[in-house]
Amino acid sequence: MTNPSTLYRGGVLHCPADPSATALLVSGGRISWLGSDADAPSADRVVDLAGALVTPAFVDAHVHATDTGLALSGLDVSAVRSAAELLEAVAAFAEGLPADAVVLGHGWDESRWAVPRPPDADEVDRAAGGRRVYLSQASIHSALVSRALLAACPEVVAAAGYDGSGWLRRDAHHVVRAAAFGSVTRAQRVAAQRRALEHAASLGVAAVHECGGPEISDEEDFTGLLAISGAGVPEVYGYWGELSGAARARELGAVGAGGDLFADGALGARTAHVSAAYRDGDGCGHGYLTAGQVRDHLLDCAAHGLQGGFHAIGDAAISTVLDGFAAAAEKLGTDRVRAARHRVEHAEIMSKRLIAGFVEYGVVASMQPAFDRLWGGAGRMYESRLGLARSLESNPMGAMHSVGVALAFGSDSPVTPLDPWGSVRAAAAHHNPAQRMSVRAAFAAHTRGGWRAVHLDAEGVLALGAPATFAVWDTPVGVERGLPVLQSDDPEARGPEDPTPLPVCRRTVLRGEVIYEEGSS
Repeated sequence: MTNPSTLYRGGVLHCPADPSATALLVSGGRISWLGSDADAPSADRVVDLAGALVTPAFVDAHVHATDTGLALSGLDVSAVRSAAELLEAVAAFAEGLPADAVVLGHGWDESRWAVPRPPDADEVDRAAGGRRVYLSQASIHSALVSRALLAACPEVVAAAGYDGSGWLRRDAHHVVRAAAFGSVTRAQRVAAQRRALEHAASLGVAAVHECGGPEISDEEDFTGLLAISGAGVPEVYGYWGELSGAARARELGAVGAGGDLFADGALGARTAHVSAAYRDGDGCGHGYLTAGQVRDHLLDCAAHGLQGGFHAIGDAAISTVLDGFAAAAEKLGTDRVRAARHRVEHAEIMSKRLIAGFVEYGVVASMQPAFDRLWGGAGRMYESRLGLARSLESNPMGAMHSVGVALAFGSDSPVTPLDPWGSVRAAAAHHNPAQRMSVRAAFAAHTRGGWRAVHLDAEGVLALGAPATFAVWDTPVGVERGLPVLQSDDPEARGPEDPTPLPVCRRTVLRGEVIYEEGSS
């Protein structure tokens, strides 16, 4: 049967144009009919939704698929809460591995420990039985390594960011990362990519934006991922972060020359470029680009008809990026800059002036609400780095949304887990009440916002003629105005530890094709 039609009936549809709709017909990969069960047309197949909620599928606007897959299959140390627990985890994982194996782990976060001191390279060495060990910090902008791995790349001692303790940042981190990941075979990388995408599909995600680049992945890794886009897994829209590399980005199949094109580092590693010194040391971080380089990159993007973008977290780095936007606008005109929908990834430390710059140049803010959930608020990492007042001003998605900044939400996985409903709830429960968004607005930023960020404006909505890309959900606490209840009735229980169970995905559909079915392997 060619292009059989499928009728989904008996559900609750998130369909603002027809809030009473309970059924939809899919044919040719599109929604060809919407309405009530009683009026439903016949179809080749019928799926009984049994009261389940149907919404547009999620888009994760910032992921690292290979790293995510490796984290899912490797050593996860995100739950350890002390140096001793970290060493125990390394020892348990390394036990039984070949003596020449490389231990790859991710997720330790000393800012959540009672004593925020990681073990040193010698202690890691002993725990792993002398094996090479690479343990990326939660921010993935620094890593703790074993003495054996340091010995395997002696050039690292001359690189910026080297520390004999084994906790490496900046260029030194890139050196050991390349050495560690060089041990992963191409077949293992491909398997990791597919596992990451299958995991995303199981969470109702139908598309991801992969942020690759010469500093954090390689071209073969990037093109290999794009090659499996949409083949029974979510679609992948690639961003290649190479300065003035628009031509190369287009050759590689990227939709943009941006993503993790680093204007600075990360708050966790104290390498984000901030205007006021870190409260717990290391000055103001590091800016990696000048405004002139930003301008030239945007002009290069314009010459190749490509969207551009930058990773910028600290306010000093974001200010530099916007100075570059202003300089590019002098050459191209503001309207042309706006039309490109260039992006800034993360945009964590903002101000009214910087937000106004996003509005002026039509910048898409690719943000991660889970950052505030994990590290915002009193007693957490942002307070340690910035002080409480500045920490509460971070990740100001509510203020940005209120003045019309286009938002596209994501996870930065594996920095934070793929968890789209968790991100929606985090945006609605920001530690700073002034920055909270409605569940509806946050959901839109995690669905339609992701599609608009790649210039696919007709996607991300259940509407007649739209692509049939949606997810089917069990909603344990019910549905309110077409969306699941995500927050506790008790205001005191809301926030990072809200006990309200999140929706569970039963099926994910991409352009009419089922890419995830609950219970299938």
